[in-house]
Amino acid sequence: MDSVFEPDLMQRWEMTVDRLIVHAERWHSTREVVGRLADGSIGRSNWATVARRARQVSVGLSAHGITRGTRIGTLAMNSIRHVETWYGVMGYGAVCHTLNPRLFDDQLIYMINHADDRWIFADPIFRAQLERLLPHCPGVEKVIYLGDSSEVPALPANAIDYETWIAEADPSLAAWGQFPERTPAALCYTSGTTGNPKGVQYSHRSQILHTLVSGQRDFLGLSARDTLLSVVPMFHVNAWGLPFIAAAAGSKLVLPGARLDGASVYELLESEGVTFTAAVPTVWQLLFDFLSENNLRLSTLKRVAIGGSACTEALIRGFRDGHGVEVLHAWGMTEMSPIGTISGPLPVSLGEPDEATRMAYNLKQGRVPFGVDLKITAENGDRQPHDGTAPGHIMVSGPSIIQSYFRDDKPAVDAEGYFDTGDIGTVDPQGYLQITDRSKDLIKSGGEWISSVEIENIASGHPKALMAAVVAMPHPKWRERPLLVVKLRPGQTATAQEFLDYLKGKIANWWIPDEVRFVDEMPLGATGKLDKKVLRAKFAAPVI
Repeated sequence: MDSVFEPDLMQRWEMTVDRLIVHAERWHSTREVVGRLADGSIGRSNWATVARRARQVSVGLSAHGITRGTRIGTLAMNSIRHVETWYGVMGYGAVCHTLNPRLFDDQLIYMINHADDRWIFADPIFRAQLERLLPHCPGVEKVIYLGDSSEVPALPANAIDYETWIAEADPSLAAWGQFPERTPAALCYTSGTTGNPKGVQYSHRSQILHTLVSGQRDFLGLSARDTLLSVVPMFHVNAWGLPFIAAAAGSKLVLPGARLDGASVYELLESEGVTFTAAVPTVWQLLFDFLSENNLRLSTLKRVAIGGSACTEALIRGFRDGHGVEVLHAWGMTEMSPIGTISGPLPVSLGEPDEATRMAYNLKQGRVPFGVDLKITAENGDRQPHDGTAPGHIMVSGPSIIQSYFRDDKPAVDAEGYFDTGDIGTVDPQGYLQITDRSKDLIKSGGEWISSVEIENIASGHPKALMAAVVAMPHPKWRERPLLVVKLRPGQTATAQEFLDYLKGKIANWWIPDEVRFVDEMPLGATGKLDKKVLRAKFAAPVI
C-alpha cells in the first residue's frame, strides 16, 4: 500500500540570524549590552538600541550598493559597535567575515583576497595595521572605522568613521530576513597552521541551530537571569556563538574590548555582576594568578566554559575550591561552529563517591548534545568501540558542521558524512569524550602512542609550573620520544629532575619524558593556543 503524506501544516519560519536580535529587542529591550571602550571606560547600551543601530548598518550597506551575499570584513575586538555591525551585516543578507588582528600581515592579506571582502569595518586601534594591508587588497572599496570622527581624524576618501556613516541611515528602512535560511551568514578562517588558512562559511540555519544546541541546559544553559562576559573574541569562531546565545536568551551581554589582562577581566566580572563567561585556558590562568596574587575572590561568577585547548586539573580545582565556580570543559573547532562537547555531569559521575574519579570526568572534554553526532575510527576507517580505552580519529556530523570548505569543491567529509577533526581520542560507555592528542602532536614511540596532552595536564599541576608543553623529538631507536618544555611561575627555580619525579606514578614509566627544558616565554598562536611548531623548531636536535 502506497504511503500518503499529508501536507506540512506548520508555518514556514526561515531560521535567519536577524530573528535572534529581533527577539532580544522585542522581549528583552532594556537588558543591557555593555562594552569597554578604547580609553578603558565603560559604554552602555541595551538590546533595543543595538537592534536599532544594527538596522542602520543594514540601511547603510544597501544605500551604498552592497548586495546580499557580499563579504564584509571586520577587524575588531569585542565591542558594542562590533556587535551592531555583526547583526547589521548578517541581518541584511551580506556575509560577515571576522578577521583576526593578531595574525601576520600576509595571512590577513590572503584571507581578505580569498574571501573577496568588499568593505572592512575596523577598530581605530588597528588603523595602522589595516593601512599596511590595503595596498595588497585591491578588492576592498571602503573602510568604516568603529568610532567617531575624533578617534580617526584625517581619513582618506575611501574611509569614514562609523558614527558619521550611520547617522544618515533611517532604521525603519531596513529589510531583514526575507531570504532562505541556508543563505551564507558568516565566514571564519582556520588558523592555517599547515598551509593556507581554510574558509568555513556558516549559513543562517546552521547558526540558529548551533544557538539552540548550545543553549541546552547540560551545555551552556544561559537564561535571561544571566550576565554573560564574552571574553572569546568575535574573530574566534563568532565568539563561540555567545552573542547569538545571549540575544536568544535575553541575557545581559558584557564585551571586554582589547583588555584581557587579569585585572581588567576581574573588574568587569565584579562591576557588572557576571554569572557566566568563556575563554581559552591562557586567559583564565592570567585571571586566576591575578586573584591569587591580590587575595581576591569572585562574588557573582557561577560558571566558566574553558575550551580551545585542554584545561588543567589545577585550574579546575582553583576555580572550584577557591571561588565556588563550576568549570565546564568544552571541545570543538572552527569547522563545528564551534561547540562539539562539554563536560556536563551525568548521574553516574555525580554519584561517584571517589573525588578523584569525579575529577577525571571533569577533565574529559564532555558529552555530545543533541545536534552533534560522533564516531571514532581506527587507521583503516573501522569504528572503534566506546570502551574508554580504544583510541581513534574523532569524526563528527551535524547541521552546524562543515560539509566543504569555502571555495573548495572537494567534500570535507567521509562517505557517511562525518568530518575528520584531526583529533585523537576515546569515548567511554557513558559517552564522555577524552581527547588524547591532535593527530599531528601524538608521539609515536616504539610503535605505540604517547599523549602529549595528558603529560602536559599533569606537568602543569606542578606548583612551580605556569605552563607546560610536550613535543615529539626524534630518537634513533624509538623513532620519537617526549620532550617536556616548562615555563616556571615568576620567581621560581626548578630542576628537570623535580618535574620527572613529579610525573612518576602518574603516567606509565615509558611515557616519562627523556628531557626537560625551561623557557622564559611559551609561544602562543593567534588564538591563544600553544604553538608547538615553534617549540619543535627550537628544540630540533635529537634527544639523547
